[in-house]
Amino acid sequence: MSQVKFEKETVRSTGGGKEDFMHNVGEALTKGGSPNGYLAWYLKKLQEDPLKTKMLTSGSLAALQEFLASWIAKDRNKSGHYFTSRVPKMAVYGAFISAPLGHVMISLLQKTFRGRTSLKAKIMQIIVSNLLISPIQNLVYLFSMAIIAGARTFHQIRATVRAGFMPVMKVSWITSPIALAFAQAFLPEQAWVPFFNIVGFLIGTYINAHTKKKRLQALRRKYSDGRDGRTSDGRSDYGRPGY
Repeated sequence: MSQVKFEKETVRSTGGGKEDFMHNVGEALTKGGSPNGYLAWYLKKLQEDPLKTKMLTSGSLAALQEFLASWIAKDRNKSGHYFTSRVPKMAVYGAFISAPLGHVMISLLQKTFRGRTSLKAKIMQIIVSNLLISPIQNLVYLFSMAIIAGARTFHQIRATVRAGFMPVMKVSWITSPIALAFAQAFLPEQAWVPFFNIVGFLIGTYINAHTKKKRLQALRRKYSDGRDGRTSDGRSDYGRPGY
């Protein structure tokens, strides 16, 4: 009996290690839910200066996403670094394009459905988000990514948008309903945009890294065939004549 009791206590203490770790992480972020916690401070900033806070959040996440995607894909610049010229460009996109657009679009969505808490209203909110807000945001995203990648002509930008729109929309249609349903159930309205930024950061990092890997493979094939290709740092991905 004593042996069994000892084994139970060992399992209990081992299993509690993960719980203690997660508890400590939560305590570090919220400081026990006190008004001085980091999460409480951030939510307060969202209420006091929502647009500025969202711009700083989105810009930081966009830059970090680009850096992590380059690191995952082993996509270095000509100096051998992962901090390519796209990192500050993505920060500018996140702060001055993505954040203001998301702020306006989500605010309109919330105002439209404010006070409507029925299941039907929540479903309609998800439908409107997927059929109206997501397409607009994704079009702006693809347009911006084309410019950052080096596209300068209308044909190059249109080709990028046409090639990427449906794949990006499919990802949005899968993830957006889940994220929005979670936000409806658990988050205050002022925390929606940062939450969607975090979701977008995780998904975007994966997609960005995958795209970089495919582009690097294509560039290697070009070099092996004796054709010219261009890297991601300061040099256009649209180097082929007639692209």
